[in-house]
Amino acid sequence: MVMKVPSTPPPRGDILIVDDTPDNLRLLSTMLTERGYKVRSVINGSMALMGTKAAPPDLILLDINMPEMNGYEVCQCLKSDRQTCDIPVIFISALDEALDKVRAFETGGVDYITKPFQVEEVLARVENQLTLRQLQRQLQEKNTRLQQEIRDRTAAEMKVRQLNAELEDRVCQRTAQLEASNQALEKEISERRHAQDQLLYLALHDALTGLPNRALFMKQLEDDLQRTQREEKYCFAVLFLDCDRFKLVNDSLGHLVGDQLLIAIAHRLVACLPAADTLARMGGDEFAILLKDVTDISTASRIVEYIQAQLTQPFQLDEREIFINASIGIVLGTPNYEKPEHLLRDADTAMYRAKALGKARHQVFDAEMHAHALELLQLENDLRRAVERNEFVVHYQPIVCLSTGRIAGFEALVRWCHPERGFVSPGLFIPTAEETGLILPIGQWVLREACQQMQRWRQTNRVGGAAHLQTISVNLSPKQFSQPDLLKDIDQILQETGLVGSDLKLEITEGAIMENAESAAVLLQQLKERQIQLSIDDFGTGYCSLSYLHRFPVDTLKIDRSFVSRIGQAGENLEIVQAVVALADNLGMDAIAEGVETSNQLTHLRVLNCEFGQGYFFSEPLDRDTATLTLTTDPQW
Repeated sequence: MVMKVPSTPPPRGDILIVDDTPDNLRLLSTMLTERGYKVRSVINGSMALMGTKAAPPDLILLDINMPEMNGYEVCQCLKSDRQTCDIPVIFISALDEALDKVRAFETGGVDYITKPFQVEEVLARVENQLTLRQLQRQLQEKNTRLQQEIRDRTAAEMKVRQLNAELEDRVCQRTAQLEASNQALEKEISERRHAQDQLLYLALHDALTGLPNRALFMKQLEDDLQRTQREEKYCFAVLFLDCDRFKLVNDSLGHLVGDQLLIAIAHRLVACLPAADTLARMGGDEFAILLKDVTDISTASRIVEYIQAQLTQPFQLDEREIFINASIGIVLGTPNYEKPEHLLRDADTAMYRAKALGKARHQVFDAEMHAHALELLQLENDLRRAVERNEFVVHYQPIVCLSTGRIAGFEALVRWCHPERGFVSPGLFIPTAEETGLILPIGQWVLREACQQMQRWRQTNRVGGAAHLQTISVNLSPKQFSQPDLLKDIDQILQETGLVGSDLKLEITEGAIMENAESAAVLLQQLKERQIQLSIDDFGTGYCSLSYLHRFPVDTLKIDRSFVSRIGQAGENLEIVQAVVALADNLGMDAIAEGVETSNQLTHLRVLNCEFGQGYFFSEPLDRDTATLTLTTDPQW
């Protein structure tokens, strides 16, 4: 007796992943393979085009930002080739601007997933597109069969007419057969229409919430915009809503609970709106609302206030109470707008302004916001070029020993010399560098430059003030502090420059330390083992817990300039400064007063036995040559 070996079930679909990031390829490939899909992966656009032509997949997951060819270019090549034009493409990208997503759909993408992506969302969208593709193939097969049946029926009718005189009995029989065939044909047509309706619904609605998706919302937005051109008094408003701290729900309770919360939020928002208005899910935790027949911006603001009040009520999910807030941007639809995406862009800009002002609030768009957004975009572009062109310089501000009046060290401060704007304030470009991640190469360059300069002072200028020089202080941004390769980079820079660890002092903010106190304590201890000195910058302005402070091997507390500036002519407002100096003394640390600008402040700091001071009373930040000259003259204050 021959035993039958059970066959392996065929894969659910053939998927090609195109991403130049190995971690993304590995994660997506593993996730989809486990769900029964056949997965292929390539790392650039050229390989994607060759692989697609050699063995066309059922679906392509395509990254946008790739070397040589970006995702838009790859998609355009696929859509221009008859062999590959019908293959659906889902874009997966960290780009989250509205224009980026609109461009993705314009180039032929069928969907857009924003990084960091949610596993269930990716699976749902993949399954959705594969289902659409399967239905399309079924429709093609049914159409072929339908055409054949029509041809058969025509031939049968001709034969009936030819034999009608002689074969009346068979005519009756054939007529009955034709009626049955017509019924089957009508059924086929009905099924095809139903499938088409289903395809159209899936293409225009969000799979999770059932709400209109971005494509349908943009179509309705375009219709209302055209209506403003026809009807002088017609006006509408667009709201862009983003849930505050939604990521915390996913990270703490899981994506399944996050999806349940999104569905609950959608239901509550629907209940807040009249039936004529449109609520759409734009992706992730973002929603857009089209308010029709809005007379003025105050009407839209009242509706937004009602929505925010309703969202403050707790959500009950699986016996768990969850609270959520939302930031909302508002823009009024007027005939001045030519394209619907511009309305959505401005509403999104207003939403981000609401977040920047404290979240859980709403903001009405104005022209200044757009100008500010363009200015930030230009600043970011210039900043990226500045990193490539090395437009940065390091200035050095003296840190003075208050007991001797001599320079005890310098703080290295980065300055950007823009080729057209001149020196750009750090208050303008540092936040952008933090947000874009450019602070990492900038910070590493500053650390190397400062260590090299300190080593030069150690080797070539042992006279004058250099004899009293103790350390060079360099700021570490929160992003730098959280990098896994930080210790490796510091070790390499010290080895390259020849500077010993005891000559280097790293300044870290309270927020960077307290964001993850456990790992921070380990990292600070590893730095301390290298004899690198550690300083808490802007002490007193953050949220550092004194109960944790004794655990960190910190050498210095820097008293924020906001406390030093409050010291009055008669010594008023000394309490906080005095408390920080005493705290540092009790913990065996030094204290540095920042922002010393008057002799009166200096006098009171010396009375309080504050060890060091820094500020414009002593010196502004100096370029390398001026700082060297200052050391040589050895000034005393």
